[in-house]
Amino acid sequence: MDGLVKRYGAFTAVGGMSFRVEAGDFFGFLGPNGAGKTTSINSIVGLVHATSGSISVFGHDNVREWREARRLVGLAPQEYNFDRYLSIRDVLLYQAGYYGISHRSVRARVDELLERFGLKEWASKDYLKLSGGMKRRLTLARALVHSPKLLILDEPTAGVDVELRLELWSMLRALNAEGLTIFLTTHYLEEAEELCRNIGIVRAGKLVALKPTTELLASGDSLQDVFLELTRR
Repeated sequence: MDGLVKRYGAFTAVGGMSFRVEAGDFFGFLGPNGAGKTTSINSIVGLVHATSGSISVFGHDNVREWREARRLVGLAPQEYNFDRYLSIRDVLLYQAGYYGISHRSVRARVDELLERFGLKEWASKDYLKLSGGMKRRLTLARALVHSPKLLILDEPTAGVDVELRLELWSMLRALNAEGLTIFLTTHYLEEAEELCRNIGIVRAGKLVALKPTTELLASGDSLQDVFLELTRR
């Protein structure tokens, strides 16, 4: 991301933000509500057109080469937005279709994801039959069905219990260990502290910190203390 600016009329949601996430990183993108996190994410995935600046996804400009850039990104949103009339399996099959992947060629991938995220026995059910934890797993599976190189997670453990949160952490660590680059936003600062190797903190559309997690915590303060100091200045 290089000099990203997004304005809505007189309001500047993102004011010239620049940073780089290395391939294979587990990156935390933190900030209070209204700091510009969602606008930045939506700019990366193409849901928002930047006022100025540029974004490159593994070398592909996400405006000039938007098809190539989109194929490399999987987004797991905070809100559930599944088609209530589709089975769990069809949710994944239809998602693959958005990337031009035929049902025949993606079936093995869908079976793999259903197995990996503990959804196989529910494959023929509609998502309304799933618990909150299973819906979170389905959100991850759907984001991964086209085998992206970058996974963007927006509050992936919001509203789940402690046991499921730890289970999801384990899944995310495994995905990252396999080489998947993960870009995480979360209000659970202990989550970022536990999972992320590098962290960017934003306030009022500006990047106020970008450091390895170990450096942010080098003073002995918790990430919560560091976060509050940086976002309340």
